[in-house]
Amino acid sequence: MFDLKTLNSVLAQLEDERGIPRAKMLEAIELALATAYKKEYGKKGQIVRCVFDINSGKTEFYQVKVVVDRDGVIMEDEEDTQDIKNMDTENIKVRYNPEHHIFTEDAKRIKKDAAIGDEIIFPLEVKGDYGRIAAQTAKQVIIQKIREAEKVSVLGEYGQKQGQIVAGVVQRIERGAIFVDMGRAMGIIPYEEQIPSERYKQGERIRAYLYAVEESPRGILLKLSRAHPGMLSELFKMEAPEIAQGIVEIKAVAREAGSRSKVAVASKDSHIDPIGSMVGQRGVRVSTVMSELAGEKIDIIEWNDDPARFIEESLSPAQVVSIELNKEEKKATVKVSEDQQSLAIGKGGQNVRLAAKLTGWKIDIQPVGSKVAESVTTDEPAEKSAK
Repeated sequence: MFDLKTLNSVLAQLEDERGIPRAKMLEAIELALATAYKKEYGKKGQIVRCVFDINSGKTEFYQVKVVVDRDGVIMEDEEDTQDIKNMDTENIKVRYNPEHHIFTEDAKRIKKDAAIGDEIIFPLEVKGDYGRIAAQTAKQVIIQKIREAEKVSVLGEYGQKQGQIVAGVVQRIERGAIFVDMGRAMGIIPYEEQIPSERYKQGERIRAYLYAVEESPRGILLKLSRAHPGMLSELFKMEAPEIAQGIVEIKAVAREAGSRSKVAVASKDSHIDPIGSMVGQRGVRVSTVMSELAGEKIDIIEWNDDPARFIEESLSPAQVVSIELNKEEKKATVKVSEDQQSLAIGKGGQNVRLAAKLTGWKIDIQPVGSKVAESVTTDEPAEKSAK
């Protein structure tokens, strides 16, 4: 019935190239054979199973019957009067089918310890001739099962890569979204997850941060981003061994993709400078990350558990005169000299906006001696901006 040499070769190829386990493919073949057998020779309600030996090519077919109690079924000559709406679902009776069910007393003649819900197996005659429709049905079952197994394999593969940078080739650009061919799955970079100044063409290679793996009607869809704070963190992890080894930790990231970012870092070893590890010799590490992100400017500051010190550092390069904290509202009033006010706020409020995102505090910038606050605030906590 099967060319076993070819079949084994195909199974090995599918396992190597698509990551589909051999056991899953054999399961698909057995299900397909059982489906074809039932379509050609089976009866209504019958459960047919097949066991296929990949080494000898031998097939065995079985009919399965479920053990039921007489009181738990409705016989064919009885009227079904049960009220589904008012009945406990556990007590709903099923209509008895002799091809599907076997009574407890009959089952115990075959298997002494048979209990309700058990399956009793009966051998069926092996048939070698299947009709065209049955064969076509078997083919569809195999294709469907292989697709399901491949989907599980892809989910497992990319599920492990979630939170990492992955690479692919731009397949097309549609309604502002970039569709990326990842080999075994399709990736998409929505418009809002792109760096505004970047432009890509079909066939170009692209790297992006994988932030979600989703199932769709067309298969597995990979949600990608180049604007996500995680993209910045992962790039530094690739450039700085201290981060990859866990000696230096990125505590928080605030980004305005393609324009400017602020990164807060801390060292677990007092002998290692966290900022120096990020910058690298002659700034080579931070320059490499900036180049990957379309020249995005990156401010690197040292994390501090003291909110006042951390807020002061986050407003760099502006010099702060004093800071007053309202811990209940998580609001900081920052006093700066008049010549530092525009620097603290930044162009379009960018510097203070990023500082607020990074620290998770609302920040009011006030010139020394002024009673009126000029502020930029945010409710977004640092933990969220760092993910």
